[in-house]
Amino acid sequence: MAVDRLLPTTEARDLIALTRDVADKVLAPIVDEHEKNETYPDGVFAALGDAGLLSLPYPEEWGGGGQPYEVYLQVLEELAARWASVAVAVSVHSLAIHPLMAFGTQEQKETWLPDMLGGSTIGAYSLSEPQAGSDAAALACKATPVDGGYSVTGAKAWITHGGIADFYNLFARTGDGSKGISCFLVAKDTEGLSFGRPEEKMGLHAVPTTSAHYDGAFLPTDRRIGDEGQGLQIAFSALDSGRLGIAAVAVGLAQAALDEAVAYAKERTTFGRKIIDHQGLGFLLADMAAAVDSARATYLDAARRRDAGLPYSRNASVAKLVATDAAMKVTTDAVQVLGGYGYTRDFRLERYMREAKITQIFEGTNQIQRLVISRHLAG
Repeated sequence: MAVDRLLPTTEARDLIALTRDVADKVLAPIVDEHEKNETYPDGVFAALGDAGLLSLPYPEEWGGGGQPYEVYLQVLEELAARWASVAVAVSVHSLAIHPLMAFGTQEQKETWLPDMLGGSTIGAYSLSEPQAGSDAAALACKATPVDGGYSVTGAKAWITHGGIADFYNLFARTGDGSKGISCFLVAKDTEGLSFGRPEEKMGLHAVPTTSAHYDGAFLPTDRRIGDEGQGLQIAFSALDSGRLGIAAVAVGLAQAALDEAVAYAKERTTFGRKIIDHQGLGFLLADMAAAVDSARATYLDAARRRDAGLPYSRNASVAKLVATDAAMKVTTDAVQVLGGYGYTRDFRLERYMREAKITQIFEGTNQIQRLVISRHLAG
C-alpha cells in the first residue's frame, strides 16, 4: 500500500512518484532471487544513480539533488519497503559522502564529489573494528606519518559494501586518546588494502558485509579529510545523519510487513469470517499500524530539525531507537498474523523479521541510543 505523504513541494511529490516507479520496476522483481541466493545485484546501484537517487540530500552545485533531509528519508523508506539491503547501502553511501562534504577542502571536493554524487562511484564507511564497535575511541588501526602521507596498518570490521564499494571513509589512529583519530578517504584499489570474506549474516544477504585489512597501505596527505585528530568529531557528525537513514529503512521494512499482514488478513477466513474482522487480530494490526505511523513521525521530526539548522542529535537517537524497535515488533507480529505460513519462506515476512533485527544493532546499538538520549537529558 502506498503511503500518503505530506511533502513540502510538487518536486518532492514527483520525486516520491519516481522512486516508487523505479523501486517497483528495478528492485521488486529481483529482490527475492538475490536475497535467497545471496548474490550481489549488479547494475542496481547504477540504475539508482541514473535516476538521481544516490545524491538527494547534497547541494546541487556539486551535482546533488538539493533535497531536504525530510524528503530524502522518505525516498529511503520507499526503497526499503521493496529491498532493505539496497536501502541500507544507499544510506551508507550518503553517510560516506558526509565527511568530504562537511570537512573537505575545496580542492578535495572538486576532485571527488562529482563522481560520488553522480552515482558512478559507491561509498562505504569503516569506523568499527573487531574490538572497537560502540567504543569508537578505542580504535587501534594506525596511520603512521611518512614522507608525503601516511602508512596504514590494522583491521576494520562490519563494512557494508566491503570489497565492492569504490571508496571508503577510514578512521584510523594518528595519535593518543580520543583526539588521536583522523579521517581518510581511501580508494578501493589502494595497494596494501584487502578484504575478508563476506560475513554469513542473518539477513541483508544481497549486499556483502566484510572486514578490511591494511598492511602498510600508503595514503597521500591529500587523502586525509579534516585536520589530524579531528576524526571522531567527523565520525559522530556523520552518524547523526546515518541514524536517521537507518530509522527510515526500519520504517520501510515495518510498512512492508504491515501491508503483507493486512493483505493476508483480508483474504484468510476462519469461523466463517475474514480474520481481520476478528477483534483480537484486528487490534493487533491496529497496534502495528500505530507503531509504524509513530516511528515515521519521529524520523520526520528529527529530519525537519536538521533541515532547519536546529540541534537534532538527541532526536536522531530517539528516531533510531523508536523506529528500529518498532520494526522488530511489527515484523514479529506480522509473522504471527500469518501463523505457520509466516514461518515459511513462501512469504517475505520471515525475511523482514530477520532484516529488522540488524537495524537495532548498527549505526549504534539501541543501548547506545539510550545512552546518548540520557546524556542529553543530563546535560
